[in-house]
Amino acid sequence: MTLTKGERAATRSTILDETLFKQMITRERKRTERSGMAMALLLIGFPNRSSEEGSADSTVVANALSTVTSDLDILGWFEPSSVIGLLVIEIAPADLTSKCDRLESEIRNAVALHGGEELARQVSIRVLVYPEPTISNEEQVAPMDPVLYPELSRNQSAISKIRILKRGMDLVLSALLVLLLLPVFSLIAVLVKLSSPGPVFFKQTRVGHLMKPFTMYKFRTMYADADHGVHYHYVSWFITSSDKADAKDKASFFKLTNDDRITPIGRLLRRTSLDELPQLWNVLIGDMSLVGPRPPLPYELQQYRPWHRRRLLEAMPGITGLWQVVGRSRTTFDEMVRLDLRYARTISLWSDIKILLATPAAMITGKGAC
Repeated sequence: MTLTKGERAATRSTILDETLFKQMITRERKRTERSGMAMALLLIGFPNRSSEEGSADSTVVANALSTVTSDLDILGWFEPSSVIGLLVIEIAPADLTSKCDRLESEIRNAVALHGGEELARQVSIRVLVYPEPTISNEEQVAPMDPVLYPELSRNQSAISKIRILKRGMDLVLSALLVLLLLPVFSLIAVLVKLSSPGPVFFKQTRVGHLMKPFTMYKFRTMYADADHGVHYHYVSWFITSSDKADAKDKASFFKLTNDDRITPIGRLLRRTSLDELPQLWNVLIGDMSLVGPRPPLPYELQQYRPWHRRRLLEAMPGITGLWQVVGRSRTTFDEMVRLDLRYARTISLWSDIKILLATPAAMITGKGAC
């Protein structure tokens, strides 16, 4: 099919440019978080050809897409002149898989009709959905696809500068704290060992920045054979009931009262947050920062709503954070996430310093220690 220059120009004018299209991806993703609906992003790539042939292919594909899209669907360049994106919004979650399969088939058929079977075979189609599917295995974490979060790549130069300075502060302060607190580490290790049989340190898989799992270290505060299913059920309740928790419920944050799994010395360590000190090693090796959101357990993610995951995308997890010094045990889970997002949006060295200075008082009072 041969198109005139005017027809090609008209077709291209209906496709959003890369910047605007990626802004639409961010906007519509956030809209689904509020509406409870789902969306699909289909990325249609063209074969490597000369610039003239590539331009003709993109026009053919754009015309083909226009025959299978609705008025609500959004077309735009994901990569200029090589990948067109089709954003399909307001899909019922139950229909998401069948809708994507049907769209992929319709796109290939439309491309074959407009440009021939050979072009239809050469065109690549990548399908991404949001909310992203969760992994049924409670110990595994579904990887985050950065394509669905284009805003993370904007202002990278400014963000990188802050992260470099923040990382420098983390390295210096955590190294100093480890050296200064060596006697405290030794004393706690002896007390933990004497309190009950088992290892001194407790290792646990947590989910860090950009959904990357890592091993987090703490002083052991529970008996070695403790049943962790109790915590699983509590956390599940706490996250899912956040929007209907009453004042009494708000008085506990990931903290089980009268928990007989905790050793006597463990209660003191938790009350003062001294059990968190080994996480200074996580800071030194780059898994965590001194200040940031609390890193969740993999099975917590099973209960997260889509917008909750943003707390793992916008900042490195930390030993302490805004929720510890502002809300701590007096917050619901949703309020904690909003505090984490507020911290990420206003991140600076000065805000980290203020949080670090406020942390000892929260540790000494023990309010909300977990």
